[in-house]
Amino acid sequence: MARKILERMPESQLQADLEKYRQRAIELGATDAKIISADDVVIDERVVAKCIYPKCPGYGTNANCPPYAMTPDETRKLVDNFSHAIFVKVDVPVKHIAGKEAIDKQLAYPYRMKLLEIISKLEAEAFHDGYHLALAYGSGSCKRLLCPNKECDVLVPGNSCPHRLRARSPMEAVGMDVYTMSTKAGWDIYPIGDATATSEVPNAQLLGIVFIY
Repeated sequence: MARKILERMPESQLQADLEKYRQRAIELGATDAKIISADDVVIDERVVAKCIYPKCPGYGTNANCPPYAMTPDETRKLVDNFSHAIFVKVDVPVKHIAGKEAIDKQLAYPYRMKLLEIISKLEAEAFHDGYHLALAYGSGSCKRLLCPNKECDVLVPGNSCPHRLRARSPMEAVGMDVYTMSTKAGWDIYPIGDATATSEVPNAQLLGIVFIY
């Protein structure tokens, strides 16, 4: 049953709910999840620059990626209005994400979909618990996941997103420095790209975040 919206959520209730969402993320398939302060979110214009140089395949193809996504400055202002978030990690076998073949064949697709499912469900559950401004961000282009063979509906005048309850901006698309945030959270993370051999990195992961309150 949905809760009544309160002007201010009691601190004891907030802390209990944050722990509930953390555990719920793991129940839904996350490898790990942590309650973090909004102050631990790192936003840097250089992250969005990396969407452009070298240009990401998702750039300019959908409403949730640059240049249509929120700018880093807009994201800073948004995050400043939150106090807590759930930071979510989904481990991916290195062979499914490192190297050109893995990238070309999108071997990480099921793991990206799993992360998208987790963050969208957490956002929805928080909304119905009275956190009506809860907001999720994922990893990678929503178009490549949800609408790979068609133009983004939102970019067509008069159309709306057919996946509006799931399609979300990637953290990096709005300027969040996922690598630094992972390190601050105590999770080991390594740079992975087309030229990365599976023997060069010990682990890989996808990260998402849900701002709660």
